[in-house]
Amino acid sequence: MKYFTYALMMISLALGACNEKVEKKEIVTEKAEAVYSGKNQLTAAVWYQNSAENKAIYLQTYKLAESALIESMKGKHTKPVALITDLDETAVDNSPFNARLAKTGELYTKELWSKWVSAGKAKALPGAVEFFNFAKESGVEVFYLSNRHIKNLVPTMENMTKLGFPNVEEKFFYLKTETSNKTVRRDSILKNYDVIMYLGDNLNDFTHEFGDRDSTDFGASVVEKHKADFGSKFIIFPNPMYGEWEKAAFHNDYGKTPAEKIKTMLNDLDDSF
Repeated sequence: MKYFTYALMMISLALGACNEKVEKKEIVTEKAEAVYSGKNQLTAAVWYQNSAENKAIYLQTYKLAESALIESMKGKHTKPVALITDLDETAVDNSPFNARLAKTGELYTKELWSKWVSAGKAKALPGAVEFFNFAKESGVEVFYLSNRHIKNLVPTMENMTKLGFPNVEEKFFYLKTETSNKTVRRDSILKNYDVIMYLGDNLNDFTHEFGDRDSTDFGASVVEKHKADFGSKFIIFPNPMYGEWEKAAFHNDYGKTPAEKIKTMLNDLDDSF
């Protein structure tokens, strides 16, 4: 009888250990989720919102864009001239959304993002309103090509009207309907206009060639191919909070768990010295 009791006790201990392992695994997973979303977003959001360097970069970049625009307008054009700009982290600041992710440990969802956009609280980035109004007054049509969903068009336009951006009319907004690929929308503008400048925080804002980036060079080879365009035709802005660079950092696999993403990114870092 005592052997039977002993066996039951050992089984009970084993099951308890298994349950403890499951509980610990779940806790570790939860912590990984929070660490990935919270800690990674924290330093990026703090820099984006609070660093004077970020403000200086935007002012500097828009000033350089103005000079480049003036130079581009001197060329011969067979169609009316225009520029195409992204919205988020190019013209308007969504860092409060990322700050919330940092504080709460929440992960990005379309529903949460839509709630932020609908609130209409995005602020203009330094130099943006002045630059786009300068372009409009100089005879350059301004088109807003963004992967905000088309269902957010009205709150987006209301927000941008309050901020003083030009061309806040539906015909100048090309938002996402089915695909994040901007090529078709970009080409529809090119049919009627000579686009002399593209502005964005993501390389895909410029050309489809920056599609799925090879995680071995993260798109650097395509940047090298177009190096003559940067600072003249292509105007890029900083965004450490999110972007296509993340997908490349995860080896083009958003399905990885937070722990796997962290491991992949750490393994790819060059720490040789």
